[in-house]
Amino acid sequence: MPAKSKAQQRAAGAALSAKRGETKVGDLQGASKDIYDSMSEEELEDYAGTDHDGLPDKVEGDD
Repeated sequence: MPAKSKAQQRAAGAALSAKRGETKVGDLQGASKDIYDSMSEEELEDYAGTDHDGLPDKVEGDD
């Protein structure tokens, strides 16, 4: 399932970076911290890999 907003795409990218050990888990904040635990690396790749051209900055209910 692709990301529905740019904010979701960025949060997934941050969480994916932490999952891969490229950044510290402790550096995650907000939504990226929440989805780090709840999504697999494959799911995060799908969200983070979404082309954000044409996506809204934020969707209601997006963190």
